[in-house]
Amino acid sequence: MRGLPKQIMECAQALPEAAPLCPGSLLHFGRRAAVDQALSRLARSGRLMRICQGVYMLPVETRFGQRAPCPGKALAALSVLWGETIVICGGAAANRLGLTTQNPVRSVYLTSGPNRRLHFGLSVVELRHAPRWQLLAPHRKAGDVIRALSWLGPEEVEVGLEAVLPTLCNEDRHELFAARATMPNWMAQPVSDRLLHG
Repeated sequence: MRGLPKQIMECAQALPEAAPLCPGSLLHFGRRAAVDQALSRLARSGRLMRICQGVYMLPVETRFGQRAPCPGKALAALSVLWGETIVICGGAAANRLGLTTQNPVRSVYLTSGPNRRLHFGLSVVELRHAPRWQLLAPHRKAGDVIRALSWLGPEEVEVGLEAVLPTLCNEDRHELFAARATMPNWMAQPVSDRLLHG
């Protein structure tokens, strides 16, 4: 049993930053209960970080001490692990596009999966389940526009479009136009009008 934590740590240290460690992927080292117990002990001792239930990551060693893995890399890895889309929230998208100077107080991302809270040391990342139309064009500018408009809401959609459309390349415009079928009507109509008639 004493060798199990060592084997898990060697496995973790061979992985890239923010690679998730899950009990199911470590069963070649021992029985599930023993693996769970070893992971729990490693997390309590600070050698691993428990990101959420059943998911651990190796902290990054720096010359200033340990830090949590980069949340961006971690979310990309978790997106693959869970087979979910994970994207920035509407407020962050609006900020990125210059539609607001407000920065979201909390770190919130939208997901096709269930609501979750992820712990990266002292910082918490909140994953919120979102409808499919808010997750379109993940990690692309057209998708950021959709999420930003969703955050602005029906009253400000026209103003948002007026500000952001001149910054879009043809590819982004085509992607935004193609997404109209899944948007709510309050967004689809002005997007159609603006892209078709300028």
